[in-house]
Amino acid sequence: MSEGTMQLRAQRDQRDKREQRERKASRLTRAAVCAAAVPAVLVVAGCSSDSGSGDGQDKAAAEKSAASQSASPSPTVRAAAYAKLPEPCSVLSKKSLEDLVPKGDSGKEGASNDTASRVSCSWDSLDDNGVKGSQFRWLSVSMLRFDSDATRGAGDELAHAYYTKQVGDAQSAEGAKGLKTAPVSGTGDEASVVRYDLKKKEGTFKQQTVVARVENVVVTVDYNGAGLAGEKTPDGDDLVKDAQKAAKEAVAAVAKANGGGADSSPSASEPASEKPSASASKSG
Repeated sequence: MSEGTMQLRAQRDQRDKREQRERKASRLTRAAVCAAAVPAVLVVAGCSSDSGSGDGQDKAAAEKSAASQSASPSPTVRAAAYAKLPEPCSVLSKKSLEDLVPKGDSGKEGASNDTASRVSCSWDSLDDNGVKGSQFRWLSVSMLRFDSDATRGAGDELAHAYYTKQVGDAQSAEGAKGLKTAPVSGTGDEASVVRYDLKKKEGTFKQQTVVARVENVVVTVDYNGAGLAGEKTPDGDDLVKDAQKAAKEAVAAVAKANGGGADSSPSASEPASEKPSASASKSG
């Protein structure tokens, strides 16, 4: 074998070895890439599996919650104690009217589109003493009844809120002088009297407002008096006593109209779902 031939064979062997090394390195690189790709595929597959399982669990939980809600009973509240109101112009006795409005005519009933929930009556009196002047009196009794309602609450709670509002309105009367507020005992579940003076060109008017709540009914008594044309101003303490007496009679009349005495009422512990009357809902 010539020297040239031997040299060519040696070069070919070196080239073959180099190509073998390159092919081996290429195979190792591809294996490493594939190995790195396998965990990513597994992770994706695992996430897809978990997501599907979570969706199933969420759907099952939603269906269970919906079934539970549909099976739950509707909310209930205490039944309203009183279902009706008395005739407003008959709540006070003849004797009381003679004391409060001595020269008054028969009462004037106020307009109402729902007499089971809202009624009122008013009287006025002018005792003319000729040149000595005259004594003026004005009396009003109004009653508002609240039904129990599952969305708004129990009737007595709604009445309490309205009672509080009525007292606040009386205390904020425009032009009131010497305003005083005091609790009234023995009249319903809660009661207050608001008194003040109003000075007008005709004279000084003594105003008394008694607000009382009995169960789910609010009674408001407005009573004022004045000495006109030279007649002396009436005594405020006497007028307050008369107004309180009228409020107590009106509260007793509410219980009587519902088949009970002054201190009796139906049980307020049983549930009810009746809707409030239209007029009481608007007022509340």
